[in-house]
Amino acid sequence: MRRPRPLPVNLGAAFHVKDADELEVPRRRLIARDLNAPFHGVRASADAPQDSVLERCRTYLPRLRPGQFFSHATAARLWGMPLAFRHDETLHVSAVPPAREPRTKGVVGHRLALPLDEITTLDGLPVTAKVATWTHLAAVVSEADLVAIADWLLAHDVPPSALSAAAGKHRHRGIIALRSAAHLARPGSESPRESHVRLILVRAGLPEPDLNWTLRDPSGAFVARLDMAYPDHRVAVEYDGRQHADAQQFRKDADRWRAIAARGWTLIRVVAHHLEYPERDVVAPVTAALRTAGWRP
Repeated sequence: MRRPRPLPVNLGAAFHVKDADELEVPRRRLIARDLNAPFHGVRASADAPQDSVLERCRTYLPRLRPGQFFSHATAARLWGMPLAFRHDETLHVSAVPPAREPRTKGVVGHRLALPLDEITTLDGLPVTAKVATWTHLAAVVSEADLVAIADWLLAHDVPPSALSAAAGKHRHRGIIALRSAAHLARPGSESPRESHVRLILVRAGLPEPDLNWTLRDPSGAFVARLDMAYPDHRVAVEYDGRQHADAQQFRKDADRWRAIAARGWTLIRVVAHHLEYPERDVVAPVTAALRTAGWRP
């Protein structure tokens, strides 16, 4: 079988059909077996990876027009924000008027009136800035998930004032949840589930825990880093997201739990299924431990 004719090098791994036309590449060459058509008008190498959002965005880039950029869940994935829902292959692409949003298979188009400082470049791609991306998610995620993303933002050099300012000027769907999330966000949380557990405790009327608190022995030696801690009552709460720890890790954890207990602390471990009945499996044991330690509401 004859090998397809080499393409001009400057077309790159993904290109628009119009660019190939300008280089006088025959249309029959664009249907050869070494190419595919991931989006209308785009050709890409058949062996180019398309598994990640970043890879799909780079493939779509030849279709992107001035004034268009990646947004919403696509921008969130590009930034690495923790999204509770699974992101499919659909890309979210927005445009600032008078530019028009795209309308093509595999893409959800949006029209957004944004100032230029809310659009930036990430890995060579035009995307909404981190805080702007967070506000655009307000219409599609829960308040708890907005808090988890806000916690992530605080951990990635976004000041609390930026969250409050963005939520304050938001005028679209999800405004109440967004403003509440800005108020509830805290630095120090290291996973979405940690954020969710903290919210469960606070909304139940329990004191707000210190996040990622370091426990030391009387000599100052490190004992453990605790997800959530009530130092005055020696109660700690941790979310354990591992489904199956290997034997070596389990032994390390068991030694760690013993060291925490040896310092007079009560450790409440929360795992995924406890979140199905949070009042019973999260709030009740933490409340009991705090009350035993002398806490009164």
